[in-house]
Amino acid sequence: MSGRIVIVGAGVAGATAARTLRAEGYGGEIVLLGAEPTSPYRRPMVSKELLAGTAAEPRTLLQPQEFWAANGIELRTGVTVESIDPEPGLVWLADGSAIGYDTLLLATGARPRLLASEGDPLPGVRTLRSRADAEALRGALAGGGPLLVVGAGLIGCEVAATARGLGVEVSLLHAGPTPMDRVAPALIGDYFRKLHADNGVAVHTEVLLTGLEADGAHTTAIAADGSTWSAAAVLVAIGSVPDTTLAERAGVLVGDGILVDEHYRTSAAGIYAAGDAAARFDSALGAHRREEHWNSAQAQGVAVAKSMLGKPAGAVDVPWGWSLQYGRNLQFAGQIRPGDDLVVRGPVGAGEGTVLALRDGLIVGAAAVGRPAEVRTARDLIARGVRPDPLACADDSRSLADAAALSGQS
Repeated sequence: MSGRIVIVGAGVAGATAARTLRAEGYGGEIVLLGAEPTSPYRRPMVSKELLAGTAAEPRTLLQPQEFWAANGIELRTGVTVESIDPEPGLVWLADGSAIGYDTLLLATGARPRLLASEGDPLPGVRTLRSRADAEALRGALAGGGPLLVVGAGLIGCEVAATARGLGVEVSLLHAGPTPMDRVAPALIGDYFRKLHADNGVAVHTEVLLTGLEADGAHTTAIAADGSTWSAAAVLVAIGSVPDTTLAERAGVLVGDGILVDEHYRTSAAGIYAAGDAAARFDSALGAHRREEHWNSAQAQGVAVAKSMLGKPAGAVDVPWGWSLQYGRNLQFAGQIRPGDDLVVRGPVGAGEGTVLALRDGLIVGAAAVGRPAEVRTARDLIARGVRPDPLACADDSRSLADAAALSGQS
């Protein structure tokens, strides 16, 4: 296969797709366009090592700097794409130039979600998505804070832990009942709430903010019940929204993300999408579904590259992710929803154990503290559609694989 493949977005999905195209034997041109001025890097480090300033530069990169040219991949950084013209196949850049393509991959990622009440950005209010954001936030914390984090999801909790490691006073506000409630059940969320409190973070849950106000060197968050919190720096970490701007301008169908089929093809011929920006059709659900985790974006980068080459994209991996806070490792897989039947293995409240989620008898999700091997086992059980015996799985004296094998059938 020859021609030119242009990839818009040099995050993990786009960069992995470029690398996979070469590994799968593609001999044509590959142009990888990144809006940030640096080589593709490991974005999970943004809220941890990059914010702390402890990461050695080579370790932050997805590939050594020389990898791209050595593999015939034209990496162009600091490039802003303004629009796409599907006919005749052009990508227009901010400098007025255009790049022609035979096949186009949109890996535009996501952008931080803002508070509905925020209005115009205030000087002390920040979001965290890029390494530049991390460096700016680290600079803002150099004076010792205090820092107010709005949102106790993965990013908010990781930033709070990192900031405490820098000696910064931190308050953490969350609209939900427990931290990280989108990926972990309440039992695990309660453990991490205590962990943060034990490390000096003031954690406030079920907080409904009505607005932010600037007051000299400080910004004040105001809650519906009249409570207020003031800090020198405020981080809004309430999730992300898919960046579908280019797709919309080009007339490509979008919903909660750029809509793609099971082969990552969009509604426009020759245009594909993958990563945080893409909502892939799931035939089992009969609907489009978007994943926001690093590992999912990486897997999609491999799959979309194969699809662009006319090869089977392969089965969709069970989504999973991880977090590291105060040296404690959290891993999660699948989807845990309110109403699921939960099976607890080990002393989760003490910081070591696993919670499994069953729905209609099927294992559909898992979250664990300090037990990565059990999450790997759970991913396999979810993928195989196993119906385990809850009592056997709750028996922590036997391995999860052995417990599931006692009665689990596909």
